[in-house]
Amino acid sequence: MPSFRNLPDLAVRTLGGAVVWANDELFAERENLVRPTAAAHQAATFGHKGQVYDGWETRRRRTAGVDEAIVRLGVPGVVRGVVVDTAWFTGNYPPEISIEAAAVDGFPSVDDVRAAEWTTIVPRTAVQGDTENPFAIDANLPGAESRWTHVKLTMYPDGGVARLRVHGEGRPDPRFLTAGPVDLAALENGARVASCSNMFYGSPANMLLPGLARVMGDGWETSRRRDDGNDWVEIGLAAEGVPALVELDTSYFLGNAPGAASVRGRLGDGDWFTLLPRTPLQPDTRHRFVLDDARPVTDARLDIFPDGGMARFRLWGSLTDIGSSAVRAGFAAGQVRP
Repeated sequence: MPSFRNLPDLAVRTLGGAVVWANDELFAERENLVRPTAAAHQAATFGHKGQVYDGWETRRRRTAGVDEAIVRLGVPGVVRGVVVDTAWFTGNYPPEISIEAAAVDGFPSVDDVRAAEWTTIVPRTAVQGDTENPFAIDANLPGAESRWTHVKLTMYPDGGVARLRVHGEGRPDPRFLTAGPVDLAALENGARVASCSNMFYGSPANMLLPGLARVMGDGWETSRRRDDGNDWVEIGLAAEGVPALVELDTSYFLGNAPGAASVRGRLGDGDWFTLLPRTPLQPDTRHRFVLDDARPVTDARLDIFPDGGMARFRLWGSLTDIGSSAVRAGFAAGQVRP
């Protein structure tokens, strides 16, 4: 599996991604491209327009041209790789695709987005049907380190794609991180999962998504431990900051919530120190704890005892001057256009 697939999907609907435009969606709706679940299929399920597909599908093109869809990323950021998933499309997938990216500030109209300057990040390339087609972004391409807000999927000439996954690193606008207390552990603010002990049932990146979990599957869940150890996850925070409050949300985890948890922090490569000592947890509950040890951190570690599931992890605090400078520098670097 390409390493970029360990990074969050910046386009997924649960992170705020949306398909804002497509030139055609006669057979299947464009919005399916960013659904968080894997594409499903039930044979011989016909609607008025033919077989029902869990994906985006255009009509058969009888004139020259291509079909396109534009996705607004839920979190603007640097794209490290994309997956063009043609699951269940066997005789109707596009022979070739390409991916372009653009950066448009604010809340632009569809017309403004379409008129933006687009940069190719995946050149026109052949794809296979009923397949997850992964494409790592070439680090030597112009714009490889740029901060993008939108991507465009082009099919040559037409066909169907089930899902478009856009994996990368969030790069926040510093105006939103310096206006007041922020969630240092939020994906949308640039945080990321660095390592974890186990993610059998659900990725720990789910804990860093915005909003409340809606079902158990929206969180991080480990397999059952049969030894004396415990499960854990380490998180690279948005930037250096001083945490003031931690939230451990076990919503929807009833018979599989951890019995207890602790939170530690560290600055750079320094030693871990305790933010929240080992504390009992309740099932299906949002726990909030004020932190007394107000020291700068760049990383956080959540330990759960012995195993189980966590819906959301929040670490509220304020950026230090060093953290604010780093965010501004990263944002400025991402604005360089080829």
